[in-house]
Amino acid sequence: MSLEVPYFDLKRQSSSLAPEIEEALRRVISEAAFSSGPFVAAFEQEFARHIGCRHVVCVNSGTSALHLALLAMQLPEGAEVITTPMSFVATCWGISYCGLKPVFVDIDPRTGLIDLERVAAAVTPRTRVLLPVHLYGNAVDPRRLREVADAHGLRVLEDAAQAHGTLHGGRHVGHSFASGAFSFYPGKSLGGYGEGGALVTDDDSTAAAARRLRDHGSSVRYHHEELGFNYRMDGIQAAVLSVKLRRLEEWILRRREIARQYDEAFRDLSLRLPVQADGARHSYHLYVIGTPARDALAEHLQQRGVGTARHYPVPLHLQKAYAFLGHKPGDFPHAERHAAECLSLPMFPEMTQQEISSVIGAVRSFHEQR
Repeated sequence: MSLEVPYFDLKRQSSSLAPEIEEALRRVISEAAFSSGPFVAAFEQEFARHIGCRHVVCVNSGTSALHLALLAMQLPEGAEVITTPMSFVATCWGISYCGLKPVFVDIDPRTGLIDLERVAAAVTPRTRVLLPVHLYGNAVDPRRLREVADAHGLRVLEDAAQAHGTLHGGRHVGHSFASGAFSFYPGKSLGGYGEGGALVTDDDSTAAAARRLRDHGSSVRYHHEELGFNYRMDGIQAAVLSVKLRRLEEWILRRREIARQYDEAFRDLSLRLPVQADGARHSYHLYVIGTPARDALAEHLQQRGVGTARHYPVPLHLQKAYAFLGHKPGDFPHAERHAAECLSLPMFPEMTQQEISSVIGAVRSFHEQR
């Protein structure tokens, strides 16, 4: 009988870090630094050093980080933001919260990332921003992004919610342009013990605006300069993230090793395997394969005790929330095919070699039976 392998097991990570986490939480409690405060400030500095940017502004979610990044750009209502239909819906929420219009561009079927060759055809006089997603831990090429953005006079906001530890040209993604947004949702490669996110930028004015907006539009307590939000990160999340950040590079290397074993084991099968973009260091937040037999394979793996997930089964242009945009099936065929065929295999740094072998054996056995 095959070994049961969960799709994801956060309890193992929490258990291995328990003494350090408990000490960090005791310090937060002893100082009663529950909302913003010194632990948030310390993590902001640590994460800024880690990715090599000037400013990190921590907030309560990656969604809020995207929202504030767009608000800081002070765009006219109705302006258009070009993005990908293959992402979690939060990529679009910030666009909509600001009264802007998402405009989708199909993906590169090879990488699953936004196809920059298609951006020019989507640009109109109302287009102001290009919002690429570093999907699953892969990287959109910053050099090509800059070429495309400069050619059309666009600003760039990077959605790096899934890209902790992702590099391109040896540099961390997320801060090559106006700003970027990270998520610290518990399931992320760097996740808290609850919700969390960060806006990252090298621009002083963007950082200052985000700090005001996250704290009720205030830079001096009880003096509110503009309409703001309660988007502050709490001290407990920051303390946990500080502990975990010290392990992130080790975890990314382990994820890459698991991906390497999957790649080698599945290379001869009729599967679409993840493709590391040219110049990138994929961090493998997710290991997503593609096959027209996705549902049958998922059922087979479930019967063999192997957990799976689907990221993401409905592309954004076909979500009911965005029906008002008027899109229909067939508008973005590469994204639709990806959504119909994608299957995420177990991927977390604490996986044992026996579990990796079990996943490989279960996937191969499905193809051997067909």
